[in-house]
Amino acid sequence: MSMSDSVPTIDVSRFVHGSPSERDAVVRQVAETCERIGFFLIKGHGVPDDLIARTYASARSFFDLPKEEKLEVKRIRPEVSRGYNSLADQSLSRSMGILSPPDLQESFNIGPLNAGSDPYFTEGFGVVHFAPNQWPKRPSDFRANATEYYSAMEKVSWQLMRIFALSLGLEESFFDGKIDKHVSSLRFINYPDQPLPPAEGQKRAGEHTDYGALTILKVEDAPGGLQVRDRAGNWIDIGYLPGTFVVNIGDLMMQWTNDRWISTLHRVMNPPLDAATSRRISLVFFHQPNYDAEVACLPTCASAENPAKYPATTSGAHWRGKNQAARNVKPAEEKVA
Repeated sequence: MSMSDSVPTIDVSRFVHGSPSERDAVVRQVAETCERIGFFLIKGHGVPDDLIARTYASARSFFDLPKEEKLEVKRIRPEVSRGYNSLADQSLSRSMGILSPPDLQESFNIGPLNAGSDPYFTEGFGVVHFAPNQWPKRPSDFRANATEYYSAMEKVSWQLMRIFALSLGLEESFFDGKIDKHVSSLRFINYPDQPLPPAEGQKRAGEHTDYGALTILKVEDAPGGLQVRDRAGNWIDIGYLPGTFVVNIGDLMMQWTNDRWISTLHRVMNPPLDAATSRRISLVFFHQPNYDAEVACLPTCASAENPAKYPATTSGAHWRGKNQAARNVKPAEEKVA
C-alpha cells in the first residue's frame, strides 16, 4: 500500500477560510483518517517557507558545532526536556517496554516560551514542565529562529485541536481550556550520516508512539525516513512532499477517544548502506496539553456497550512516565530484544 493510498494530504486552509461545506469536509476527512491510521499531511498551514528555511539553517549550524560546544547547553536532568541531547542517549522503544539499542540521533529541545510567575509555573510539576530554556551562543540567530518557529507551531496546533473537537462531535472550543498553558516541546533532531553499519536492532528512532495530543513534523528529502504501522500491521513509508507537514495524533488523543482514534506506532529507519550521504534533520513539535489537564474518556466516545477503557490521568503524568522510560538507557552490554 502506498503512502498516498493511506496517508492523505489535507488542505487545512479550507477550514480557516473556506465555506461551511469546505470546513465540514476537512472535519470529516480528519475524523476518518484519525480512526484509520492516525497520520496525515497538511498543506495550507500558513507557515512561511522562509521561516522553515531559516530554522533548518540554524539547526544545521548548531549540530555542526564541536561536541564540546554543544555540551555547554546539554540537558541538565533527564526529567527536564531542555537543551542538547547527545548522540545515542535514549531509546524510544523503551517507552513501549521494548528493549533496544540507543537511537542513532542527537537533538536539541526547547519548551514553552512565556511561563508565568504564579505557583502553577514555578512550583510542583511546573518546575519540570516550565523549566527555563537553554540557548546556544552559536549560531547567533538560533534563538530567534527557534522562538519564531515555536510560535508558528502553537498557532497550527491550536487550529488542529479545534478541528479535532469538531471531528469528535464536540464544541469547537472544547480543548481550548486544556491547552491554554500547554507544555509542548520543539525538538530539532539530527540523524547523522552512517559510515558504519548500526548495531543489530539499532535504528535512527525505534518504534514508539508519541506521548501528547498531536505532533507536527517537518522532514527533509533524504535517505532513511519515517515509517508508520497501520492497523493491519503493515509498515508504510512516509515520503517527502514539499510544502507540507506530517501530523500524527499521540497517546492522549487515543485515550480521550477510547481507542476510536489511533496513536500509531512509528519509527525512523536507517539509510541504505550504499547511500553517499544520508544526513537528515527533522523539526518536531510535540503538542502537549496543560500538565494538569485531565485525560478521561470523552462523552462522545463511550456508551453502555463501549465503556471507558483507560483510567483517567493527566497530560503531565503520562508524559513524565513515558519520558522516564525512554531515558532509562541500559548499559551497552545488556542483552536486547
